[in-house]
Amino acid sequence: MNDAGLPSTPPVLQLRGLHKRFGATHALRGVDLDLVPGQVLALIGENGAGKSTLVKTLTGIHQPDEGEILVDGRPLRLDRVDAAREAGIVAVHQETVMFEALSAAENIFVGRQPLRSGLPGRLGMIDWPRMNQEAQRVLDQVGAGFSATTPVRQLSLAQRHLIEIARALSQQARVVILDEPTAALSQQEIRDFYGLVRGLRDQGLAVLFITHKFDEIFAVCDRYVVLRDGASVGGGVIAQASEPALVALMAGRTIEQIYPPVPGASGEVLLQVQHLSHPTEFRDLSFELRRGEILGFYGLVGAGRSEAMLALMGLNPAATGEVRLDGQRLDIRRPGDAIAAGIAFVPEERQRQGGILGFSVRHNMSLAGLARCARGPWLSPQRESVLAAGMIERLRIKTASQDTPLSGLSGGNQQKVIIAKWLGLNPRIVILDEPTKGIDVGAKQAVYHLIAEMVEQGLSVILVSSELPEVMNLAHRIVVMRRGVAVAEFDRAQAQAEAIVAAASGAQLSPPAGPAAFRPSVQELVA
Repeated sequence: MNDAGLPSTPPVLQLRGLHKRFGATHALRGVDLDLVPGQVLALIGENGAGKSTLVKTLTGIHQPDEGEILVDGRPLRLDRVDAAREAGIVAVHQETVMFEALSAAENIFVGRQPLRSGLPGRLGMIDWPRMNQEAQRVLDQVGAGFSATTPVRQLSLAQRHLIEIARALSQQARVVILDEPTAALSQQEIRDFYGLVRGLRDQGLAVLFITHKFDEIFAVCDRYVVLRDGASVGGGVIAQASEPALVALMAGRTIEQIYPPVPGASGEVLLQVQHLSHPTEFRDLSFELRRGEILGFYGLVGAGRSEAMLALMGLNPAATGEVRLDGQRLDIRRPGDAIAAGIAFVPEERQRQGGILGFSVRHNMSLAGLARCARGPWLSPQRESVLAAGMIERLRIKTASQDTPLSGLSGGNQQKVIIAKWLGLNPRIVILDEPTKGIDVGAKQAVYHLIAEMVEQGLSVILVSSELPEVMNLAHRIVVMRRGVAVAEFDRAQAQAEAIVAAASGAQLSPPAGPAAFRPSVQELVA
């Protein structure tokens, strides 16, 4: 054991002074990193810090310009993907790519199926019993709970992640890279995934865990390395780290600077929702939204928050209830009715529902209001360009040009473009559903400041978030939902983290002694 209580085991993989350039861009600047068997190393950094480039270098997609990669202390050139696999380095990415019509076993062994041998006329044929047996062994090893012959199209996203990890184990992996593996998982699936990561560690694998979520870092990781602008700027043992210290290393600023001051709401009621119900998703939801207010909606996955917001936009036709704006009843049957009333909606899945990745920044911004950019029946490129230029400047969007595809922007800037699409319509109410999902702390800060600017300009915001610090630091009031029902409401000044979490989960807490005077760290919330 070393001084930090971790086993003193030699690293299986080491990076020493790694540099990588793409033209004028210096993506990696002398990165040092050790991956040790039986330990989980968190790779932490903002978007653009060099994490993706580092993963591609470790998996043989990119080759470093300078520096060394050592496996078991010996220099190794990973000049192709197969070379990384042969060295026992396997990556599991956020987006699983699989053949849905094939079975779990076929996906695990795709491209390297075991073949029959020694039988006349059967040379080169797939050994199906052996393949299924081997696949079942590694699936059982990760606690999959389903058969190797199950078609992938019948499996959930979490189960597909298990197939990816089983594939890594079937290749005798020694290093497993988990790249944002929980981004699309439910809370229960995330907890199950934690157990799986610990299991990989206990089996003696070296795990590189890449995530934006601090609760995951403190829940499963043993050590950390922080990248900023392509360079290693810090590292150490998780047990001796704190969230504020990690944020300061990542962003070059303290956590107190992440959340902006939010002006107070005027108190004048703008939107009234009464008895909003759906046969299966939510029931009897009533609330008010004031002018210039941020109303937070908090709850666990499946609480019905997003479904209720879809109903407000006319996207949940089975919903019933009454909606009033400025005291006048609204009949919202389709999204156009909500948009005409001044309600905008930024959905949770920005890449699938919020924008079109192949379209340019300019075209994405004009999508929601093509009529504003038209001359007669024709779209005016000049008006569209003026709209885009104004929004790029107003929201401080980092893009090479208006014609850059949305896919070419960082996650935080993609989110800004999607918000800009709606702000171009001059809405009165903006619904933000998980607006910082999958983006780093620096991009989150930019979105938080944008939200504060919205309410300062008189807009009202409904903020749906699973991040408790977000709603506690931004929202004037917090509505907590559980199993489709609004079970509690808190004013910001009186909100306590324990009470909010208890309401969301159904746990019972002793009455608090007095108003909370703190904002919790993620470690405190998951302890």
